Amino acid sequence: MKYKILKNDTKMINDKTLYRIKAVKTFNDVKKGKLGGYIEKEYNLSQKDNAWVSDDACVYGKACVYDKARISGNARVYGNAWVYGNAQVYDNARVSDNAQVFDKTFVYGNTHVYGSARVYGKARIYEYTHIYGNARVYGDTCVYGDAWVYSDARVSGKARISGDARIQF
Repeated sequence: MKYKILKNDTKMINDKTLYRIKAVKTFNDVKKGKLGGYIEKEYNLSQKDNAWVSDDACVYGKACVYDKARISGNARVYGNAWVYGNAQVYDNARVSDNAQVFDKTFVYGNTHVYGSARVYGKARIYEYTHIYGNARVYGDTCVYGDAWVYSDARVSGKARISGDARIQF
């Protein structure tokens, strides 16, 4: 066990009670005794690896964070979303529905990844971006600004999508 749930430190989101976590042992760069973010239940954050939720970040519903993934800032992961590998979700980013963010991906700013979207590889998704539907963003791709990638769109390689771009297929 790497963390415990603090039943006396809670936050309400969408009629769900979330509980702050606290590290009970040192692992990776998390020191024993460090307060983390908020989760609804133990299912939301693996006890077995180096994944961590910190700051005021929240993970709830059937969402799951594992491997070496990090959720921080005011980020939220919820619904049936999965964040894993070495992925990082932070600032005010949202990952929801059945979306998956994994590998060495960074999702931050006021970004929202949702629907059944997948973001992976070394992708960077930031500012006010929306990735949704069955979209796939992967490779060494950057999507930023107020760009939207949706439907069955595929963005890969070293692509740079920015501004008010709308990419769909």
